[in-house]
Amino acid sequence: MVIIKKLTNFVALFLIYGPLRPSKNSINVGKFTAYKVQLAQLKDGHHEQDFVVDTEFFKNMERTDIHKADVKVHLDLEKKHDVYDCTFHCQGYVEVACDRCLDPLEIEISTDYHIIVKYGDSYNDESDDILVIPESNPYLNVAYMLYDTIVLCIPLRHVHPIGKCNRAMLTALSKHRSAASDNDGADDEDASGYADAGEIDPSVPGAED
Repeated sequence: MVIIKKLTNFVALFLIYGPLRPSKNSINVGKFTAYKVQLAQLKDGHHEQDFVVDTEFFKNMERTDIHKADVKVHLDLEKKHDVYDCTFHCQGYVEVACDRCLDPLEIEISTDYHIIVKYGDSYNDESDDILVIPESNPYLNVAYMLYDTIVLCIPLRHVHPIGKCNRAMLTALSKHRSAASDNDGADDEDASGYADAGEIDPSVPGAED
């Protein structure tokens, strides 16, 4: 069920935003050297490494909708017979704009990602659980891996809880939308539907304060 849920989220994100990963042709990979794991140097046993996925990280990934970020990532890696068992523990937050009032909205990130890495003749990521990298690569850059993991934690709809939106902004946006609808000869239902989707609702306690 977890795999199906993640796959559903991935498909939905793909349809709305396009591929999760930015094109490597448009990204300066040199900006992500801090996300290298030097696999070839590791001896059998347990290893740990820490990363920070911050605002600059998403800026370099060209994700302008993520305004701020501070996600601490801890890697637990177990090497045994040239097999690298990796678990990434991600804790922190990202900040995006609320879809209703446009004010900043902080989204908690708390997730784990597990992958097994092996060396082989060529790169192969067809499996969800196993990643094969060429033997000529002494390290694994996990930047895109962390990017995908964190982005999948962001809900498709970014809205504050009821009562937390900026009511002044909601009122202004509702008036602007109503005026635009009147000018365009649009149905009144569209404008009122936007207001209903917000928090200016007499049935909500304090909404008319």
